[in-house]
Amino acid sequence: MKALLQRVAEAAVEVEGEGRRGIRRGLVVFVGIQRGDRPEEADSLARKVVKYRLFEDEAEKMNLSVQDVKGDLLVVSQFTLCADTRKGCRPSFDSAAPPAEAEPLYQRFVEVLRASGLRIETGTFGGSMRVQLLNEGPATFLLEVP
Repeated sequence: MKALLQRVAEAAVEVEGEGRRGIRRGLVVFVGIQRGDRPEEADSLARKVVKYRLFEDEAEKMNLSVQDVKGDLLVVSQFTLCADTRKGCRPSFDSAAPPAEAEPLYQRFVEVLRASGLRIETGTFGGSMRVQLLNEGPATFLLEVP
């Protein structure tokens, strides 16, 4: 399971037929779920996202988490994070979990994030979406759980 975090000043996702959902300062979290990922990994990754220190403190050191700064989270499922790009010029998605396996883990990941008390917005699992973001830094981090 992978989460690509982008620290943002603001972001929004537009879901076809469902409208626009946006956040202010916080994180955009793109989530990739691989075959064989387990619920415990979703829990662990969500807790790590909330606690990961990537916001600057008064000394301009990355010492503050999204929870510390009371930021928002925009969570978007993105199976393309699971792509194998090592060979050729076309990605392989063999390691991505099929939707029936991935969606419950995505929903669990979001619920663990919601338990943090932070404001959470989401895309729609498997939906056609447009994501707009204003990356702050820029700062982008790839988190994985073993």
